Amino acid sequence: MKLIILDRDGVLNQDRDDFVKSEEEWVPLPGSMDAVAFFKQAGYTVAIATNQSGIGRRYFSMQDLNEMHEKMHRLAHEAGGSIDGIWFCPHTDADHCHCRKPKPGMVEDILNRFNTNAQDAYLVGDSLRDLQAIDAVGGQPVLVLTGKGKKTLSAGGLPENTQVFDDLLAFAQHLVNQTEAEQEA
Repeated sequence: MKLIILDRDGVLNQDRDDFVKSEEEWVPLPGSMDAVAFFKQAGYTVAIATNQSGIGRRYFSMQDLNEMHEKMHRLAHEAGGSIDGIWFCPHTDADHCHCRKPKPGMVEDILNRFNTNAQDAYLVGDSLRDLQAIDAVGGQPVLVLTGKGKKTLSAGGLPENTQVFDDLLAFAQHLVNQTEAEQEA
């Protein structure tokens, strides 16, 4: 199975320093929903792995999170795509859980759920912790320069095999072209 794991804030939607706390504040980045459609059309399973410590900090509720994710599902569907599952960590750093990226718990759960090998999975993120989570299990890290991506790139220290793209749509187009070229070969 071909698997794409996406971070949410800064990859699919605009990020905010004060947290994305409501459906109204959840605003898709240009081309991100089209990217989801391209992944699906190329035969990829699409999952989300997102740290949502705003729940643990009581900035927003589970109902707020569900409403944001319903909007995300709806917009992806309207673009011709779909999201196969959403994993989130509601904990803060102080909780020392295994699911909060950069720890690989969410990624491992997604791989197990979809019965996929890590080397067949990409994780697209805008922060070092996203890349570290997939690198820890032997998957393929992809940095996008949206959200915190430019800051992450300039800070350095990326996993050795990290691919870098301007945004999610650029990565989707690259992957679709690569898939088509492999099918023609």
